[in-house]
Amino acid sequence: MQDVKHENSAMRQGCYRGLPRVRLQRGLQLASLLPLAAFAVQAFAVEFKLATVAPDGTAWMREMRAGAQLIEERTGGRVQFKFYPGGVMGNDAQVLRRMRVGQIHGGAFAVSGMLDRYSAISLYGVPSLIRSHDEIDYVRERMDPGLHEGLEDSGFISFGFIEGGFSFMMANEPIRGVEDMRRRKVWIPEGDQASIMALEALGLSPVVLPITDVLTGLQTGLLDIVAAPPTVALVLQWHTKIKYVTDLPVVYSMGIFALDARTFRQLPEGDQQVVREVMTDVVQRLDRQARADNAQARQAMENMGIEFVSVDPADVSEWRATISGAMPQLIQRNIIDARFYDQLQGILEEYRHGGSAGTEP
Repeated sequence: MQDVKHENSAMRQGCYRGLPRVRLQRGLQLASLLPLAAFAVQAFAVEFKLATVAPDGTAWMREMRAGAQLIEERTGGRVQFKFYPGGVMGNDAQVLRRMRVGQIHGGAFAVSGMLDRYSAISLYGVPSLIRSHDEIDYVRERMDPGLHEGLEDSGFISFGFIEGGFSFMMANEPIRGVEDMRRRKVWIPEGDQASIMALEALGLSPVVLPITDVLTGLQTGLLDIVAAPPTVALVLQWHTKIKYVTDLPVVYSMGIFALDARTFRQLPEGDQQVVREVMTDVVQRLDRQARADNAQARQAMENMGIEFVSVDPADVSEWRATISGAMPQLIQRNIIDARFYDQLQGILEEYRHGGSAGTEP
């Protein structure tokens, strides 16, 4: 019996000698390295700093934060996002300057903010060119892919365009025609040369300001007339400074969510694919939801007592003819990309020739 006990003791001791002991040591070493491995993931994580004028708590920010969380989970923390909402990093031009020096790596931009880097993106926003939701849907299905490629060639990784919607003129006095706009200060977004020339062709004098300064402009009297989709007017509180909306869509607007291509390409291929998949899905959801949001925002403005006024049809025809006459000059100055414009005109003619232009918003 004592021999059996001695043998069992020897066997237990043997577990700490030779190969079993080496395995135990290696196990302890690996366990000790786990905190270091976790630190290494954090140390080599790529953090994208993203800026937007959208206030925190909006649908845009909720969707983007949810997408960022999913990306972090799917990449094991290797890809992270930090958001700067509410315009704290400045307007689009200031954000783009920060991107050039690596302080910011992307964000949500208005089309007008991207024109210096990629002028073709202005195409959908030529005043009075596209007149209905049916038309823009037909056009975007055929032209969005080419515009995406152009953005990437210009140094931006884009995950799709987010409909801003059709902009309507808003003021404290009813605007029913061009004469009502005379001697009034009309806002044009910074960088939007096409709209500047369109207003000048109509004999008007635009006031150019970044979107972050519009509310102050309305409060101080620097601006009399602004144009925006209903959702933008509500989110940015412009509706508190106007009483009338001209019930005519004057320009189609959209947002662009994009990352700096240099930073994005530092990611491993697998992580790039995850970011593309998640953020493309986020952008598509926001794009689909935008139209319903604008309809609800319009109803909310009407409920607040803001009046939607009709416009003289004769003036509409005159506006469109005048702006159309300015297009050769826009193309000559490279404000509008001639190749894309010709393609757009062909698509619009194809659509309009094939049937009704659809219901205007």
